[in-house]
Amino acid sequence: MKDVKRWVPGASISILLIAVILYFVDFGDTLEALQKADYRLIVVAVVLGFVWMFVRARVWMTLLRDRPTYRDVLFTEGEGYLLNNFLPFRLGEIGRAFLLSRKSGGLKFSEILPTIVIERTVDLIFSAMIFLFSLPYVVNAESSPTLGYIIGGSMVLGLAMMYILARNNRWALDFFHRLSTRIPYLQRVGGSFLESFLQGLGVLTDGWLFLRFLFWMTLNWAIALISYYLMTLAFFPQAGWVWGIFGLGMAAFGGAIPSAPGAVGTFEGAVVFALTRFTTDESTALAAALTMRMYNYLNSGVIGGIGLMREGQTLSGIYHQLRNLRVQPGAE
Repeated sequence: MKDVKRWVPGASISILLIAVILYFVDFGDTLEALQKADYRLIVVAVVLGFVWMFVRARVWMTLLRDRPTYRDVLFTEGEGYLLNNFLPFRLGEIGRAFLLSRKSGGLKFSEILPTIVIERTVDLIFSAMIFLFSLPYVVNAESSPTLGYIIGGSMVLGLAMMYILARNNRWALDFFHRLSTRIPYLQRVGGSFLESFLQGLGVLTDGWLFLRFLFWMTLNWAIALISYYLMTLAFFPQAGWVWGIFGLGMAAFGGAIPSAPGAVGTFEGAVVFALTRFTTDESTALAAALTMRMYNYLNSGVIGGIGLMREGQTLSGIYHQLRNLRVQPGAE
């Protein structure tokens, strides 16, 4: 029942957005748009989607200081995204830290987790930058892009705070130990976890390593931009680059807000909203959004599915292991 109560807010948002989409679109027109789409462009986008996964693994491997093997990182990345598509509370992010800690041997769960936090924080910074870049082309240039500034500023602030923690890790540990003196269990378990967590944050203090990470992350987002533009072009031949840029930025925000597993409803709502800033054809915009969802499912499904089969894992099995991990926070 506790889990059900936690599901309700996100599920309610998803259901509301799905209801709004159902109200405005004509499914006959959506089906027709799917039939008339230029599938040559979609196939190219799908191929680029797998390239995106390979580059994304390089992004994460850089943050991990090349300690695990590339194969382990690639399949674990796919498994994490696959878990996010079907499990609530974005457990895929915790899941890939947990799964990689069991494969790599030398890396602890608490060392891997901060690299995922850094990766996702920089993702939101990129999405905010894309949003701010495309906004003047969508609305009047005088309009205030407050949301983009708030999100981007918050993420930069969060990254700066993580950098300060990484630079002052000994002070942070000593401060924690002083606060937890009267709770021996918390001090023992929390101190061990915090020490590993701060060690993982150490990537922020290595300038050359962080520049490599930014290079791979920029390339990763460039591939995503091209893919989303091609899928938009497959349904709207008149689409300009800004359609794909704004669509990608909104899709990233749609995937970040609370929702049902896999951002069902919020992703489609964000993409439809973005595309209807340029066209009044909501039904074709929904066809493009559904294609983008299948694109996301395909690359993570194939790579993540292969990874799960290689390791003899199932989604339900990993879900139960993650629940046990939450009950035993000191597990590594």
